[in-house]
Formats: sequence, C-alpha cells, structure tokens
Amino acid sequence: MSANLLLGKPVQGALLEEVTAATRAITDAGHRPPHLTAVLVGGDPASAIYVRTKTTKCREVGFGSEGIILPEETTTEELLAIVRRLNGDDKVDGILVQLPLPKHCDTKTVLDAVDPAKDVDCFHPHNTGLLVQGRPRFAPATPAGIIELLERSDIEISGKHAVIIGRSDIVGKPMAMLLLHRHATVTICHSRTPDLAAVCRGADILVAAVGVPGLVTRDFVGPGAVVIDVGINRVADRAQAAEILGDAADWARFEERGYLVVGDVRPDVAEVAAAVTPVPGGVGPLTIGMLLVNTLAAARGRRDIGNAG
Repeated sequence: MSANLLLGKPVQGALLEEVTAATRAITDAGHRPPHLTAVLVGGDPASAIYVRTKTTKCREVGFGSEGIILPEETTTEELLAIVRRLNGDDKVDGILVQLPLPKHCDTKTVLDAVDPAKDVDCFHPHNTGLLVQGRPRFAPATPAGIIELLERSDIEISGKHAVIIGRSDIVGKPMAMLLLHRHATVTICHSRTPDLAAVCRGADILVAAVGVPGLVTRDFVGPGAVVIDVGINRVADRAQAAEILGDAADWARFEERGYLVVGDVRPDVAEVAAAVTPVPGGVGPLTIGMLLVNTLAAARGRRDIGNAG
C-alpha cells in the first residue's frame, strides 16, 4: 500500500483563482481592491521570506499590499502605536503581525490590539470566540487550509474520528473546532497524553502539529488513515536526518544548505496511510492561500460590499 499525496499547491492555485476573480468583480463594481499590511519585527530570515511571499501573492491576485519592516529593538509600545495607526487607516483591510516577535515584545498585548475586523490571522480573542461558537468571521489560515484540502480532495470528515497532536492557539485548538463543526469526533493530544501512539492509531484523520521532527512513526497510524503533517522542522544533524528520512533523504540538498526540512511525520507512514501531506509541499502553500481568502472577507465585511465576485 502506498498513500496518495495530498499536495497543497493545486488547492492554493484554485483558491488564488477564486480570490482573483472576486477581486476583479470588486474593482469592476467601483470599489478599491482589498489591502493587506504585514508587520515584521527583526531580521529573522524565515519570517522575512514569509512576509515577502505574502506580499507577492497579494499582488498576483490584485490586492494592495505593504510590508512594514521594523528593527529588532522595536519596543512593545512602538509596535502598538503602529498597530493602532493601521487600525485607523481605512485603506487597510487586513493586518498581519508576523510571528514570532522578539522575546522582549509582549505578543499577546500586540495581537489583542489588532482590530478584530482586520485580524486576518484570527488571533484576537473576539475572533477566537466566534470560531468556537461556529460562526467565524475568519478562521486561522493553516487549519482553514487543511479543511479546504480535505474537502477538495473528497475526504469525508463527518462521522470520522480526528486526532490532533498539539494544542497550540494557532493550529491545534482551532483545528479541533473546525473539525468538530463539521461533525467529526475530535481528540486533542499533547505532551501529557498517555500512550500517544495508541490514541493516534484510532484516528481516521490524524493531524500532527507539534513541531517535533519525525515524531509520528508507522506505529501511530492505523491502516487507511489520512495523515496531515503541519510540522516544518530544520534538521542539521546528519545522523538524525538519516534516522528520520531513511532513503527519502536528499543528501545533495543537505550538503548545499547544511540542513534538511522534515515534518512531524516520518515518510514511511505512507506505507500504512491512505493519504498523507508531504513536507515540504503539503500544508504550507495552503496557509498563504487562506490568508488571502481572509483578507478578501475582511474587505467585504468592513466595506459592506457583499459577495461581489
């Protein structure tokens, strides 16, 4: 048995086409296009790449976009002042504060300061509460992208047992809510779950979102399960990479970069599962696609322009 690969790029492509068409309809009706502003504090290379990718995708679908790059030493108060300015700027529909922030910044205070109507990452407590109640303004981009991937791949959710490894506010908890609202029976696992592998083996849908390289082995997966790997981990130790990836290791890339990117799920799980997401190429592209979906929804909601497009 060899699992089907659930690729994120085709779903992202469909989402971007839909957003592009909707944006064109909005502008044809005489409205300005949606606008997303991303704020980055510090020079973390991975975060800078994410912000550039997001602004590039905005331009591709016809959005306005801006990236605000702030020095590492920016204080919480200075960042709050920028967030408040963006809240009051009518041309800004979506605000994204790139995480992680430097340790000296109060992340919760900053995220709580974002106008809920512009909170396209869905981190504000108001939006989290709406999500729990099953009437979301937005849904966090990664969990929402996973739902799109499952539904567009004709994978049944209703009546299935979904197990999530990880209880973060960004992925684990909202993932549970989205699955629950689609009538799955949901189990959330974490570092104190006894016999984690046994719990996971009972899953029809297994979502690994804990950030531990290669945690999920074949012993975690029941025959025919759908396995969603959210983990993106850099492994710079050659022996560890070999132990996790086995024959799937790309040693030429390792020599070139000094590390390999691995997920929370080991590749040989594909010999047991019915379908798996690869790392990279699985969940990652969906996150940006859903961020643009959320920005479009923010523009429609804030400006009362309905569902044009």
